Amino acid sequence: MYRVGAVIERTTSSEKSMLEKRVLTGIWPTAAMHPGHYAGASESWLTLQDEYDCFFLIADYQASRDHLDDIDGIRWFVKEVILARLAVSLDLQRSTLVVQSDIPEHAQSTSFLSMFTTLVMLQCNPTLKAETKGLDVGNPSMGLFNYPVSQIAVMLLPKDHLVSIGDDQLPHVDMTMERARRFNRSYGQVFPEPQALVGRVPCLAGLDG
Repeated sequence: MYRVGAVIERTTSSEKSMLEKRVLTGIWPTAAMHPGHYAGASESWLTLQDEYDCFFLIADYQASRDHLDDIDGIRWFVKEVILARLAVSLDLQRSTLVVQSDIPEHAQSTSFLSMFTTLVMLQCNPTLKAETKGLDVGNPSMGLFNYPVSQIAVMLLPKDHLVSIGDDQLPHVDMTMERARRFNRSYGQVFPEPQALVGRVPCLAGLDG
């Protein structure tokens, strides 16, 4: 149903030779698909697959951060997301659809990249600060604070040039660019520095306010 496993070594196919840039975007599998998902994600996915070499990530590891009590639900919604994307004509002959937990290198890269990232840097991340503001996080999990590092890993691993995101995720892209520079200084030119690509709907408010 979806192609995985080619994320690390995959090279651009001949029919995509004109596509000079690779783009990554993703979604958490935590809810049933609704019209808002089309406006906020699916519509841009369909446009991107015509213009770039695309990797579409279903971030089930990251979703478990807030849904540890519903792992079965995450598994269900992974299938829901896949079927919904196929229903709106996502073309798996032109794009790669990746389930995060199916690629062990996502967790391995998160662990290694955490060695390059200080706790102060994570605490200063605006997106993380906004997510924790007003919440009962007197005893937060390590997964909460390490979420930005997981974001860095999923952005760097496919060696993408662009990351299609909402504007709330811009701090994660900035951190990823900086970590890529740090890694490349130490180990050679391994990763491109991905640039943010904000879609037509940069932020879509939910009905819960």
